[in-house]
Amino acid sequence: MGKFVGKAVKRREDARFLKGAGTYTDDIKLPKMAHTAFVRSPYAHAKVLSIDIDEAKKSDGVVAIYTGNDPCGEFGVPCGWQVDFKNGETMREPQHPLLVKDKIKHVGEAVAIVVAETLEQARDAAELVMVDYEELPAVTDPKKAMEDGAPLVHDQWNDNAAFDWCIGNDRAEVEAALENAHHVTEMEYRNHRVAPNAIEPRSYIADYDVNADKWTLYTSTQNPHLIRLLLCAFVLGIPEHKVRVVSKDVGGGFGSKIYHYTEEALLTWISREIGRPVKWTSDRSEAFMTDAHGRDHVVKSKMGFDKDGKIVAHLTDEYCAMGAYLSTFAPAVPTYLHGTLFQGVYTTPLIHLNVIAPFTHTVVVDAYRGAGRPEATYLLERIISKAAKEMNMDPAEIRYKNFIPPFDGVEQAGYQTQVALQYDSGDYHGVLKRGLEMLGYDDFRKEQEEARKNGKLLGVGLSTYIEGCGIAPSAVVGALGARAGLYEVGHVRVQPTGKVSVFTGAHSHGQGHETVFAQFVADKLGIAMDDVEIEHGDTDQVAFGMGTYGSRSLAVGGSAIIKSIDKIIEKGAKIAAHKLEAAEEDLEYDEGKWTVKGTDKSISFGDVSLTAYVPHDYPEGLEPGLDFSSFYDPSNFTYPFGTHIAVVEVDSDTGKVDLKRFIACDDVGNVMNPMIVDGQIHGGVVQGVGQALLEEVVFDDAGQMINGSYMDYAMPRADDIPMIETDRTVTPCPHNPLGVKGAGEAGCIGSTPAVVNAVVDALSHLGVTDIQMPVTPQRVWKAMQN
Repeated sequence: MGKFVGKAVKRREDARFLKGAGTYTDDIKLPKMAHTAFVRSPYAHAKVLSIDIDEAKKSDGVVAIYTGNDPCGEFGVPCGWQVDFKNGETMREPQHPLLVKDKIKHVGEAVAIVVAETLEQARDAAELVMVDYEELPAVTDPKKAMEDGAPLVHDQWNDNAAFDWCIGNDRAEVEAALENAHHVTEMEYRNHRVAPNAIEPRSYIADYDVNADKWTLYTSTQNPHLIRLLLCAFVLGIPEHKVRVVSKDVGGGFGSKIYHYTEEALLTWISREIGRPVKWTSDRSEAFMTDAHGRDHVVKSKMGFDKDGKIVAHLTDEYCAMGAYLSTFAPAVPTYLHGTLFQGVYTTPLIHLNVIAPFTHTVVVDAYRGAGRPEATYLLERIISKAAKEMNMDPAEIRYKNFIPPFDGVEQAGYQTQVALQYDSGDYHGVLKRGLEMLGYDDFRKEQEEARKNGKLLGVGLSTYIEGCGIAPSAVVGALGARAGLYEVGHVRVQPTGKVSVFTGAHSHGQGHETVFAQFVADKLGIAMDDVEIEHGDTDQVAFGMGTYGSRSLAVGGSAIIKSIDKIIEKGAKIAAHKLEAAEEDLEYDEGKWTVKGTDKSISFGDVSLTAYVPHDYPEGLEPGLDFSSFYDPSNFTYPFGTHIAVVEVDSDTGKVDLKRFIACDDVGNVMNPMIVDGQIHGGVVQGVGQALLEEVVFDDAGQMINGSYMDYAMPRADDIPMIETDRTVTPCPHNPLGVKGAGEAGCIGSTPAVVNAVVDALSHLGVTDIQMPVTPQRVWKAMQN
């Protein structure tokens, strides 16, 4: 705790957002800027027989029309993660074309782009582009995609597998343990597909400056430097120093704005062709069809227990959809982000997970808030609750019995799992105990029994989760398939007047970086928050950074900034010692000044800063200036954890689920700003509840998304969510200087199984043991009838 750290400081960035003064990509207007509209396939799988653009070219305002037969059709967007088959076969990587010229792989793939003076003219001309298709059979279910005779997404291979991968102990050993187990609980279900739905749609403006021979790409991304790297080195072959990527304010991402999309590269190519800035902003229909979706796992799992309820083995087989192509991080989701969390918070001695990742005739699937960890947590927390019911144990009791013992990660070594990772610190007993206290668990069980006598169906669901965050270190992720490092950069520039500019490779899309980063910088330097400015999102200003996702901004990005501040304080001490005529080791730095120990002789941070830039009276041999950059590559991931508890009431006549209470007791390590952490938890919980009760992307047999609009895709609204009750335990991360673990995804990880567990608990006396998500009134009503 400091003057600012640990305090609920209001977000500085909100002032401009509340006034409508934010700068989103779609707000940017450049001179002579042209606009675009895409011609997209109405079919999920089809041959492109011909494209006629003659009439469209005559339309008012048309600047140019491009198809896959133009040079841009030869370019394709790459994948950023390599996961090979378990037999050593190389992962299958089809090219993801900027414009399709021969064969469509999903509804919404672009076959042409119209460039015009206005958006309306571009859309009108796009209607005149005539495309002749030959529709082909499609497959959208990941398990069916691996059946014999399934339509092939990519003709160059004899089946639809992108890869077949496993992790954990020897499968035969796990199967033998299950054979000898006292009790085995089994589950089969689909962790269904969901759409990200950020408030701000994707938007891009590419501007080529012929005089400077340089491009500027304005893009609504979470990851400016990675976009530049992929665009230059792997798609268009442009020298990297010739491209500037700028991402100003971003209105939500949830992972969907990490990736390099085809439209970014295509517009960059077009801007040079036409010699003008060119813009595209997705509409909502395009967003449903082309933004990367999340989840979509078909799961079959067995968990074995001894007679005392201790887990002895866990075996799972999954089919995890990739969509039509491999998106930037897609292979990492069911493997590195999912498989490595299969230990959960339990002392499971034997684990085996096998993942088959098929291509399907759908838009790509990639990281969506939580990314692999919600899927792992859902399985673990549902199957252990189901096992408790089958073995006539209380769901809290079975968790306590199987928890990894408390450890601090400092005096005790981290906990080594069966699935590669070593946890850093945690007390899983303590966080469940606190959550149950918040609920009043014993009293609720009594209330539940009384309510049932009166026909009132109440249920409580528990979920105790762990997640891997602070995505890094580079050596580990490299071994797991990453094709990039996952360090972060922090550049701190002290001005002559003592004001501080911080440049970070992390990039905010709602997390409050401009506030939180300023809090700990101000505390560390002992200056006012108003004296600290945070800059991000511009590759010409910030050294190469890796962006924001995986709850990594503070743990990795913040730690890089701290390293630079330490260098500033260290150099400042040399200047201060010279000015105070004291030995450097006799100084201490606190509250913005260096003081000679045991005296009242001191010099302020501002005076040292001025001296650094006006070095008239200065240490001999010391360089002027006070400006440092640092790269931080952590030694391990961070491991936030927590307990989420849902209380529901089910209408016995209609099956409607009413969420009455939601309790989130999380441990995210040290907390910089409790108000912002609570906001992150709230947002994640709402998304997790949305998947549990409402949200689902639905395809028909032809590959059409039949609910691709807000008229049909049900997202949670304010009256679906009760006041979320939050609390925290604190076990600091032992291996980063801030002691933080990450909070951005926690709510989305623990909430979904808590809600479904609560619904099943409400109906358990009727013999209901499982319900497929989303838990709609129709599904609940059918379960009650059966």
